[in-house]
Amino acid sequence: MVKTETIHPFIKASSNGLVLDVRSPMEYNHGHLPGSISFPLFSDEERAVVGTLYKQKGKTEAILKGLEFVGPKLKGFAEKALGFNAPTLYIHCWRGGMRSESMAYVLQSSGLQCVLLKGGYKAYRNYIISQFLGSWKFKVIGGKTGSGKTKVLAELSKLGEQVLDLEALANHKGSAFGRIGELPQPTTEQFGNNLFHILSSFDSKKTIWIEDESHSIGSIFIPSEFYLNYRKAPLIVMDVSFDERVKNLVNLYGDYNIKELKEAFIRITRKLGGQHVKHALELLDQNQLDEAASIALKYYDKSYEYGLENKDTKVVSYVLCDNLSPEQIAKTLLKTI
Repeated sequence: MVKTETIHPFIKASSNGLVLDVRSPMEYNHGHLPGSISFPLFSDEERAVVGTLYKQKGKTEAILKGLEFVGPKLKGFAEKALGFNAPTLYIHCWRGGMRSESMAYVLQSSGLQCVLLKGGYKAYRNYIISQFLGSWKFKVIGGKTGSGKTKVLAELSKLGEQVLDLEALANHKGSAFGRIGELPQPTTEQFGNNLFHILSSFDSKKTIWIEDESHSIGSIFIPSEFYLNYRKAPLIVMDVSFDERVKNLVNLYGDYNIKELKEAFIRITRKLGGQHVKHALELLDQNQLDEAASIALKYYDKSYEYGLENKDTKVVSYVLCDNLSPEQIAKTLLKTI
């Protein structure tokens, strides 16, 4: 018999072990447990064939076809798993069914210790969504575009505070310019998995600092359960002058390819207005980055002010931040509430 664990003990135990995800590569790429290894029983094409047979001809035909696909791979599975030199292998598929059970049987027959996740990846997803609704002590940092919120979060982390950097997890800085200089974004599902992985490492009784974000960051969406939860937290707004924010944006984006900056302006043509975008593109060609940044900020300031007026989040304080370093701002924030 292969040992099974429910989701919470599985996550706790597997943090010191090796997790094998035996779903297909496509399923794994869409979303997986952080740190898990893709160890597919079927390829994407094989899974599609077996699934079609199950629907059209029933379970027996599907199982026989699955055995036909898997049979030649058994030795390779065992050899690869033995090569991990892991004392225990934690295995899951989608619902904790035949795929994970079959793999565990093969590996355990090869002398390996295996633990199955009861309910599979589906149980994991349901679990993390429930955890997003838990009681967390968030403090939210707001401020107009270019305020330097991300740097302040980094300084809070250096000061020993618990910090959740959503933009870092999303590989996106949050505006039309946000994907410049970043790695490809994860899927929305994987973002949620990574978010939970970080959140679960925190002490829920202590403050967690987080940046004020809209529901979407680039192409990903923050899980609604988490988003609605942290929007109830107190909001501290960093008050930074327009000129200071222009400098921050130029420092942040000034060394990137002009072509990428132009593409970002073009993406907001409808919202910014054709004439403004045309002018911004001309300024970029003339290397007048501060003037171009000013045009972008005027749009984002209007958008931020509108959003602030329509937020459920309660603004508890405004903090004047001009001529202060990120470290000084962080220390000031710690004294606010």
